Amino acid sequence: MNVQDIMRVLDAELVCGEENLDTEVHEACGSDMMSDVLAYVKDQAVLLTGLVNIQVVRTADMMDMVCIVFVRGKEPDADMIALAKRRGMVLLKTQHRMFTACGLLWENGLRGGGKADEHIKMDL
Repeated sequence: MNVQDIMRVLDAELVCGEENLDTEVHEACGSDMMSDVLAYVKDQAVLLTGLVNIQVVRTADMMDMVCIVFVRGKEPDADMIALAKRRGMVLLKTQHRMFTACGLLWENGLRGGGKADEHIKMDL
């Protein structure tokens, strides 16, 4: 799945990063707690969050994520957009709630990549 597919699945609006819509992604996570993202996230390329502050972009950048999806219609501010553009990140926003957005992505083949997900993949 690429970022453009995520945009389509989530009926998301592009905020910035149109030059990176073809970037392939294989794993995602959803969290409003950036400390959890730093502690537990490994190799996820997409972050779904309802938290809207500059730390979200900084955290995603530290974790080498390529895309942030803001759920529940949240709007990133100008500073967040500017930083994301400088770091080559895609920002999307969707009206879906976090649970629904994660479910839609899961249903369309995007996984989380954690140990629990590895167990689920083996059982499928």
